[in-house]
Amino acid sequence: MKDKIIVKGAKEKNLKNIDVYIPKKEITVVVGPSGSGKSALVFDTIAAESQRQMNESYSSFIRTRLGKFSQPKCDEIKGLSPSIVINQKKIGDNSRSTVGTVTDIYSKLRLLFSRFGKPFVGYSDSFSFNNPKGMCEVCEGIGKIRDIDVEQIIDKNKSLNEGAILFPTFQVGGFRWSRYVESGLFDNDKKISCYNEKELYLLLYADEIKLENPSDKYPKSAIYDGLIPRIKKAFFKKDSREGRIHKHEIDKYAKEIICPKCKGGRLKDSILKCKINNKNIYDYSRMSIEGLIIELESLSIKNAKELIDSILKDLYNFRLVGLDYLSLNRNTGSLSGGESQRIKIIKQLGNSLVDLLYILDEPSVGLHPEDILRINRLLIDLKNKGNTVLIVEHDIDVIKIADNIIELGPESGKRGGDLIFLGKYKDFLTAETLTSKELKKKTGIKKEIKTFKGWLEVNDANKNNLKNIDVKIPKNAITVVTGVAGSGKSSLMDIEFKIRYPEAIFIDQKKIYTNVRSTVSSYIGVLEYIRNIFAETNNVSPSYFSFNSKGACPECRGKGYIKLDLAFMDDIVSECEACNGKRYNVKALKYKVKGLNISQVLDLSIEDALNYFQDFNNINIILQRLIDVGIGYLTLGQSLDTLSGGELQRLKLSVNLNSDKNIYVFDEPTTGLHAKDVSRLIKIFKKLSQNNTIIIIEHNLEMMSIADWIIDLGPYAGEKGGYLLYQGRIEGILKSQRSITGKHLKKYLDK
Repeated sequence: MKDKIIVKGAKEKNLKNIDVYIPKKEITVVVGPSGSGKSALVFDTIAAESQRQMNESYSSFIRTRLGKFSQPKCDEIKGLSPSIVINQKKIGDNSRSTVGTVTDIYSKLRLLFSRFGKPFVGYSDSFSFNNPKGMCEVCEGIGKIRDIDVEQIIDKNKSLNEGAILFPTFQVGGFRWSRYVESGLFDNDKKISCYNEKELYLLLYADEIKLENPSDKYPKSAIYDGLIPRIKKAFFKKDSREGRIHKHEIDKYAKEIICPKCKGGRLKDSILKCKINNKNIYDYSRMSIEGLIIELESLSIKNAKELIDSILKDLYNFRLVGLDYLSLNRNTGSLSGGESQRIKIIKQLGNSLVDLLYILDEPSVGLHPEDILRINRLLIDLKNKGNTVLIVEHDIDVIKIADNIIELGPESGKRGGDLIFLGKYKDFLTAETLTSKELKKKTGIKKEIKTFKGWLEVNDANKNNLKNIDVKIPKNAITVVTGVAGSGKSSLMDIEFKIRYPEAIFIDQKKIYTNVRSTVSSYIGVLEYIRNIFAETNNVSPSYFSFNSKGACPECRGKGYIKLDLAFMDDIVSECEACNGKRYNVKALKYKVKGLNISQVLDLSIEDALNYFQDFNNINIILQRLIDVGIGYLTLGQSLDTLSGGELQRLKLSVNLNSDKNIYVFDEPTTGLHAKDVSRLIKIFKKLSQNNTIIIIEHNLEMMSIADWIIDLGPYAGEKGGYLLYQGRIEGILKSQRSITGKHLKKYLDK
């Protein structure tokens, strides 16, 4: 028992009372289809209990500042180690948080400049853009300032009397609007587009002028300001009450610009004068990490070797995980989930702790097969230091480094949650499970040679790291865009292609921006149908079956939970006791259709709902599309903010399945998908490409194998990327000497 973590009777979510063990100081990979119970076992049971017990060891004061973990539904857990969860959640979106600050490398650079930079301008804290001693006075260390987007605040096709000023609180009849129409400066019925240069200046930019002929309604002692200075004084000042009240509205009319004082350097001019090798600390932080490595390796400063070597050691870790294209001044909020996860791994490499349980959530996400090889080496290093490594994963190359395998399934949702396999990797290869069969499956390239009838072209693409490349994409075919992380794929598609083909439909993994009450059924458009069925069957108003209207529980107002605001402490969220999380009031729940009330229907999985609504073709057609894209295990009432990026992307795909003559761009659609689900997705893309142009940004080798056309960028990331290594039919990339992707694809097909 001392050498294993033992879990008995795990029943969290869809887990079927399973018993598992995890050998310590080894790598265990948990596999199975999406929704099979992997996260329920690894994160909601093992990680949650480890964190909960750790938190209980602190004082009550400290516990109030920590995350809340309830005791998981499980009979017993023995031999549990302290855990470190390395997930794909972004590190943070604070404008003051950068790659350099979150990894503490910037702190070491501050020390280097304070000791060895010339001229001496202060100690280490003087080089901090988060410290008043060092921060730029204008942007306060952000490097950017908010400015007003003139094109957004004025409708030039209207006059002042018609409401030309669009900024909040300047509506017709309001006191701020009256300052302009009563100023005596303008013809209030003249369209702004007809203003001459002087009139436009007075309306927008004039600052603190005394009016000569204002109307009697203009305040006697008031000084006139144009729109821009007036808005800045009233709304953009720090601690502005008006700014706080109208923050979300203002964001629509504001834009971020580089600080005119520090030019993005974040620091005072006096601090930026301090240099090493003719470069200041901002020059260092905006270099790519690979460029900074080269710079630091070239330095020869007396007594600085130990500090420089320490910085280089940290930077080499970025190279190890394929993140050397990043810069230290990159804001953490702009990092992808995969980039954030790899930075978290880097942070763990430097510590000397052992006997820990490292839990990782699909570390292969967003990674090219070449990058996965690097990640695998790091995971093995964590194990070799004397730690236990537990990984939830779909990628075959990561599964191959496992000492042990746990497979859950056999399917998703209610049909999942069973223990299918538990044992050594070598025994797993001879087993006949869903995942082991996929590992042994032979894959060939697409045999059909498609005749192309037209092309989409992007010429002289040079955004970010792209090297003036020309690419062409066949119409009504499947094109896969490949290359290592940071090679220029997003610059090519999200910027260059989008500019030239604005009609293209981009289906990515970004959150669907709706409110917290949005559910799967409301997004796909079946909730209204369901409410009407209940209304007609029971002869009452449809509003009784909306948790936003008459049907809402009076206690939680249809949210299903109660949030207790404890001011300076963390909010406490608990299930509503009045409705037990059902969201509906007693009256709404007494009405039934085919033996189920509205809450029970919304608790149905998509697959079960298909059978329940078998007599309603308009609903079934929509539900079948969700099953086709592999998310039939989701429930109708599931909140959208609980879905992963991959699930959101497939949800978006489902509403576009029957479209024709469109251009679709998919950003890594295999994210979070089991190999079986990838095969299902491939069938959908093949069908969709008959009447649509399909472009897929992807690292998955099986998805590449079905391409009619491949565009490969690289060879590496950042400045070492952005070159067109190959474009053409798939058989050509297998022979390419330049393409790293081609080498991995050939190896995959030859297995």
